[in-house]
Amino acid sequence: MKITKLLIFISLFLLTACEKIEHDAPDCIKDLIKNNIGVLTLCETGASVTQYLFQGQDVFVFDPGNCGADMAAPVYNDECVVLGDLGGIRGNLFINGERFDQGAIYIKPIWTDNSKK
Repeated sequence: MKITKLLIFISLFLLTACEKIEHDAPDCIKDLIKNNIGVLTLCETGASVTQYLFQGQDVFVFDPGNCGADMAAPVYNDECVVLGDLGGIRGNLFINGERFDQGAIYIKPIWTDNSKK
């Protein structure tokens, strides 16, 4: 009986882990997620949109995932203006002249795609 309950729990966990997460975000960011994620090149694992505070504004990093070192992650402000790209073939770390990893403060995940296995 305990094994059955454990299997049910694991099954429910896996089913909910595959759902996309959308927290409060500007409408234009939600629109970008809904309309553009299907056309972006996404990896089998790790694709996400994450909110940060950077240079006094909310920014959103669209990370394509873990399958290639040369894939860039565009960074948008809360009005959906692209501020630049992180990573990519150049390994860029700078947005508006400042190192993102040194100036950004993590806020929350906005979207993840765990459904690709």
